[in-house]
Amino acid sequence: MKKEERILVALGLGTYCQGVFDFAVRVAQGLDAHITVANIINDREIEAVRTVTDMGYNVDGDHYVSEAEAKRRALLEKIMEGSSFPREKISVIMRVGNPIDQLLKIINEDKIDIIIMGPKGRTDLERVLLGSVAEKVFRKSPVTVISYRDRDFAERLRKRGMA
Repeated sequence: MKKEERILVALGLGTYCQGVFDFAVRVAQGLDAHITVANIINDREIEAVRTVTDMGYNVDGDHYVSEAEAKRRALLEKIMEGSSFPREKISVIMRVGNPIDQLLKIINEDKIDIIIMGPKGRTDLERVLLGSVAEKVFRKSPVTVISYRDRDFAERLRKRGMA
């Protein structure tokens, strides 16, 4: 049986990202695995900036990307700073594009064995998985997908009768 050595942690920097990262650390420690943290700047955001620019407003798409990346890297650092997991076993990937396509590319390019992600991303919409990045990655991923649930989210699902 092949040993799982590379874990991809997809962080959308929403409500669940600290829990997702902490859970991934526990899994990685148990498997003695490497963690790749991925954050994708959705190309829809860039398109929205271009639309605003086309309307005559002075907004620079490249500047937006560099600012968004800097803010996200700072947030990722804050998430990782309290962890006892060795930093040399963590890599961070930031990309611009369709989140589903980019996560699947990272899985293939980095020879990922497991992907861990939360049920919701940055928008924290009330829909659980239907139509979301998590649901589409779950359907298309060539590797095991673990969907993290914190206690509050799990309890809400239980109350709704979904569990």
